[in-house]
Amino acid sequence: MAVAAAPGLDQLRVGFVGAGRMAEALAEGFIRAGKVEAQHILASAPSDRNLCHFRALGCQTTHSNQEVVQNCWLVFFATKPHVLPAVLAEVAPVVTTEHILVSVAAGISLSTLEELLPPATRVLRISPNLPCVVQEGAMVIARGRHTGNSDAELLQTLLEACGQCEEVPEAHVDIHTGLSGSGVAFTGCFIQGERQLCQSPPLTAAGVCLLRGLGRRCHQDGHAQWPGPPHCCPDPAG
Repeated sequence: MAVAAAPGLDQLRVGFVGAGRMAEALAEGFIRAGKVEAQHILASAPSDRNLCHFRALGCQTTHSNQEVVQNCWLVFFATKPHVLPAVLAEVAPVVTTEHILVSVAAGISLSTLEELLPPATRVLRISPNLPCVVQEGAMVIARGRHTGNSDAELLQTLLEACGQCEEVPEAHVDIHTGLSGSGVAFTGCFIQGERQLCQSPPLTAAGVCLLRGLGRRCHQDGHAQWPGPPHCCPDPAG
């Protein structure tokens, strides 16, 4: 089936190859923000274990990865990194230059994606994080050689339904992945450390300022590492 490129979000059909927690979080964000209608989302997975969550959102589901690519021109590949090469080899015969393919898999470079797919395929990498589940995420995207400005802008607009999104050089994507993977733990340590220091008699003013500065910095530049006290910060009064 030929995939016709759409000019904007109004007729957008979005596919997910892989239906895990992050894929579900992205899909739910798109639907809640009104960016994509639920019936215009198609997800695939080997079993029904995760697909049931997509069906609960009103999305379409299938066990065929090729069916997703044949029916959607914007496709997110949300599989485990070690599985992705085989999945790309499976869908490559039905990929066209009209597709925009987005990898969520950590550590798989744009050059690897381009090597595994037909020539001139438009690919991007994204690095989402757990707070996307509550639409308070922080994401970065990087584009491949054949991906244009309008493609990146469309993806960025879509992902803003799940939090903050910025385009960065590919070298920064893995940095963001590492920070996002452990940022919550570091921020928790800052909060706990400030609480303990404030209760300590020999506390110095410099120590308080240091920890408070770190806490503010984490909230301002990495609020999605810890999506605000209303969501999950222990002891908000502190």
